[in-house]
Amino acid sequence: MAAEPPGVIGKGISIRGNLSGGGDLIIEGTVEGQISLKNHLTIEETGVVRADIEAERLTIRGEMSGNIVASERVAVMANAKVMGDIKAPVVIIEDGAGFKGGIEMDVPIPDGL
Repeated sequence: MAAEPPGVIGKGISIRGNLSGGGDLIIEGTVEGQISLKNHLTIEETGVVRADIEAERLTIRGEMSGNIVASERVAVMANAKVMGDIKAPVVIIEDGAGFKGGIEMDVPIPDGL
């Protein structure tokens, strides 16, 4: 059985409200509100998101403002701009990315540090 293709919020689309679901989602337009996904969320270069996000995996190439909770990983790509706190076990921030906020990675710290 083939994987279901991701949903897409296109460049000309603007959504205000709460988004939730179980599939992968690509945002090329504007979203304001709350986003809760079970799978992978991608914010493309043209995407602008002002929302708190909960997802398994999040890849940001555009602009994002809000707090992020991811169960697997968050990747902030080279030209992305992110304002908000990130909580995830794996956080990747590429050279050239803009980030303002806090990062919490629930990793045990060895004794003595």
